[in-house]
Amino acid sequence: MTNCVVLITGALTGIGRAAAIAFAQDGARVVVSGRREHEGKALEEELRRLGAEAEFVVADVRREDEVNALVDKAVARFGRLDVVVNNAGVEGKPGPVTDVSADAYTALFDTNVLGTLWGLKHALRVMQRQGSGNVINISSTLGERGAANLSLYAGSKHAVEGITKSAAIEAAAYGVRVNAVAPGPTETAMLDRLTGSTDQRAAFYSAVPLKRGATPEEIADAIVFVASDKAAFITGQIIRVNGGKTAS
Repeated sequence: MTNCVVLITGALTGIGRAAAIAFAQDGARVVVSGRREHEGKALEEELRRLGAEAEFVVADVRREDEVNALVDKAVARFGRLDVVVNNAGVEGKPGPVTDVSADAYTALFDTNVLGTLWGLKHALRVMQRQGSGNVINISSTLGERGAANLSLYAGSKHAVEGITKSAAIEAAAYGVRVNAVAPGPTETAMLDRLTGSTDQRAAFYSAVPLKRGATPEEIADAIVFVASDKAAFITGQIIRVNGGKTAS
């Protein structure tokens, strides 16, 4: 990945942060984005200490104008765009379908689905002109399965997977790949919020054949692989990294 230009949304914590570090360690030039400038600048400096050319750009993926500007800034800084990781996402407040509100739907789908669409749209705007590049969307085990009290989150990730497959068919004619990486339970702040306690987390892990959660670094390794030339014939696929949770 030496000198490859990588843009990651939602890069300030969890999987996004781990991916930024993994790409930097692999020699990529990295643009990271998020909504909190202080944390973003700290990550930018951390990536530079690893020897990477890196830049933080404030962006809210729910706003097309900000995503458009983010992509343009990445290209202006580095001259091209090779990889976009659409990682920004929220889980929403768990609850039954009977409690769903329009506001809750909008808050979750605007980030997880619309944000992914804006990232894809503006990545492909550049990559199709280049004739190369690849986009990696972040899905979830719940992009394939349902879960009680998580209907909005599961619905949003099902949407991400359908969008990924459709965009891959469109982009293939331009030499651009589009895939998704779908983590299972991963040791992040999001999982902390969803499980709420050590006992609940243990119960969550008990449903995973490997009997543990992934580290963010393990998911990042899968993202870097999918972005690399070693995956050059993979497009339109959902790469499930979940300890066997969807094996049966």
